[in-house]
Amino acid sequence: MSNKLDFSKELIGHRALVTGGSRGIGAAIAQRLLDAGAKVAVAARTRSDDTPAAATFVSGDVTTSEGVEGIATKALAALGGLDILVNNAGGGRAFLGGSWTIPDKEWHDNFALNLFAAIRLTNAVLPALRASKAAAVVNISSAAATMPFGPFAHYGAAKAALNYYSRTLAVELAPSGIRVNVVSPGVISTPGSDEFAKANPGFSRADWLRNIPLGRIGATEDIAEVVALLVSDRGKFLTGANYGVDGGMTAR
Repeated sequence: MSNKLDFSKELIGHRALVTGGSRGIGAAIAQRLLDAGAKVAVAARTRSDDTPAAATFVSGDVTTSEGVEGIATKALAALGGLDILVNNAGGGRAFLGGSWTIPDKEWHDNFALNLFAAIRLTNAVLPALRASKAAAVVNISSAAATMPFGPFAHYGAAKAALNYYSRTLAVELAPSGIRVNVVSPGVISTPGSDEFAKANPGFSRADWLRNIPLGRIGATEDIAEVVALLVSDRGKFLTGANYGVDGGMTAR
């Protein structure tokens, strides 16, 4: 007899929307929620081979107001309401010359993707979340928000702002029974991080590992498991917190 806990049915009846859900961390989160019985829609510009087959795919651009409204409308129609929102879409290009080499447009683009997308989509689906009896929002941030690093200053600043916004939202929505939490991944093996490593050989796997006390690169499933906890009844008394999933990297 296995002692492993079975959470395969804990999200039956729940409806979830995951942005940036076509690959990487977003796809892993979507699949984990599907495995727990949730009905899931994933939003991204394009579908990929990693997009969970059982999820409803919604195409759209989260960096524009029009794109967000379209995503919200299509997802709510497909799901028939909403209980779980995971604002996962994010990312940023590295500027190895330092923060002063980052063009204005990159700052604007990063805040549009890593901050305003979450704000706009949360606002767009808030009536549906208020109508839910078990609503939860999880915003995917980054360890970069608390670890200054010039090449990603624009990305880290946007994620730091997302963290503040999330804490404020948690306090505002708590009386409505809507829980809001943040998950901050560290170094995770994703298509994006693998592409970055190949394009920038100066950032070696060994360099990353030296900064991770647990001694390994994270997996997308590590993030998905924490999200599954936070949106389930197991996390019903958790709100306004930021969970670092980084192998101890930010504990130094």
